[in-house]
Amino acid sequence: MAKKKTNRRIGILRGMETTFPDALIPHINETYGHLGVTADFVMLDSVSTDGEREYDVILDRISHEVPFYRSFLKWTAIKGTYVVNNPFWWSADDKFIDNIIAEEAGVAVPKTVILPHKDHPTNTQAQSFRNLKYPINWDSVFEYVGFPCFLKPHDGGGWRGVTRCEKPQDVFDAYDESGDDCMMLQEGIEFESYFRCYGVGQKEVRIMRYNPLAEPHLRYHDIPTEPIFPDLYKKIERDVLAICTVLGYDLNTVEFAVRDGVAYAIDFMNPAPDADYHSVGHENFEWIVKTMGEFLVRKARQNNRKRQWSGKIID
Repeated sequence: MAKKKTNRRIGILRGMETTFPDALIPHINETYGHLGVTADFVMLDSVSTDGEREYDVILDRISHEVPFYRSFLKWTAIKGTYVVNNPFWWSADDKFIDNIIAEEAGVAVPKTVILPHKDHPTNTQAQSFRNLKYPINWDSVFEYVGFPCFLKPHDGGGWRGVTRCEKPQDVFDAYDESGDDCMMLQEGIEFESYFRCYGVGQKEVRIMRYNPLAEPHLRYHDIPTEPIFPDLYKKIERDVLAICTVLGYDLNTVEFAVRDGVAYAIDFMNPAPDADYHSVGHENFEWIVKTMGEFLVRKARQNNRKRQWSGKIID
C-alpha cells in the first residue's frame, strides 16, 4: 500500500556554508517528495506577532550569529514549528554549565573553572561587581586545573579566543586579552587518540577519528587508520547519546580526547556543527546528509504536532 502524502514543508536557515544545505535540500526533495515532503531555504523580511508559520520543521544553521534569526525561530517554535536545534534550549547553554550537566549524565569531562570578566561588560561599572573577591586566587585555580590547560570563552565556538597555556604567565597574558568575554580555564587532556562524533535525533551516532592538531582542512584526513576498540566505541557512543539527550540537541558534535583509556568529552556544545564536504570528507558528508534528511522528514511527517517551549515539548 502506498504511503499517504503528508504535504509537509522543511525549511533550511543557513549562513555562509554551502555544501551541506545545498546537498540536503535536493536529497530531501528527490528522496521524499513522493511522500508530500518538500524542503527549501527559509526567506524572511519582517516578522509580525500575529503571523502564520510557513514550515513544519526548520533546520537552523546560523541563528547563533544573528539575533533576528534566533527571535524568529523562537516565534515559529511557539507557533508549532519543530526547530532543530530547539532555540530555547540552545539560548540557555554555555560550555561551563554543559560540563556540569554532562558529568551528571555519567560522562567524563576535564576539570574546569569559570572566571570573572577581565573587563567590565557593557553598561556595567565597578560598583556592579561588589560581590566579587579580588584578586582571583590563582594558586587555587592552577592547583585544581593543572598544566597544560586551555583558556576559552564559556560560550565560544570555532576555536574563537582559545589559548593553550603551559604556565601561569600564559594564562595571565591570555586573560588580559580576553576583554569582557566570560572565560573558563580547562584542564588540558594529553590524549593518545581523539574523536569527533555526530549525534542526530538523540538516536544516531557517527564516530569519526579527528586530529585537532592538524591544519583545519586536514583534521578529518590526517588521522590514524586502526580500528577503535569495541569497549571504547560503545562508551563513546553511549556518551554522545547521553549528552545530546540531556542537552536536548537533535544535531550536535561531541569531541572526545582519550587519555589512559578514558574518553573525556572536550567540546560538545556544537548545535550547528561543521558539515562541509571539503572539511569532513565524502563518507562523513554522505552520512550526515542522509541521516539528517531522514530525521527532518520523520519530524515533519509526525501527525501530532507538538510545540517546543521553554526547553520542553508540550501539548
